[in-house]
Amino acid sequence: MDYFHLSAGQDHIGQISSLGLAYLGDGVYELMVRAYLCLHGKATNKGLHRAALDYVAAPAQARRIQKILPVLTEEERQVFRRGRNSHTAAVPKGASVAQYHAATALEALFGYLYLRGETERLNELFTLMMEE
Repeated sequence: MDYFHLSAGQDHIGQISSLGLAYLGDGVYELMVRAYLCLHGKATNKGLHRAALDYVAAPAQARRIQKILPVLTEEERQVFRRGRNSHTAAVPKGASVAQYHAATALEALFGYLYLRGETERLNELFTLMMEE
């Protein structure tokens, strides 16, 4: 199996919990943020780590989500809603419940798209989110 170029079927993905998708999507999103930062001139490890926090923390993700909500397909909206409505054990310090649920929804969507092999769509949504 090629874990960089996946194309899992809907039946298989449907068996994965929303939190499972969010777990995977968290890694996908963080990898994309790290690549973005490296390609945009953040040179030191300390600088990279601090800069990454400005993108991967739940409040930052919740703000950026607003940029992509209008362009989500109905299928993507369903995955997003499923992720947002999942029951999480705890909310991290510095984030509201709403922000954390929105971030979980984003991560579930990114996990879903990654498993589907929809890397072009991931790039399109990520690019929209990163626009200032």
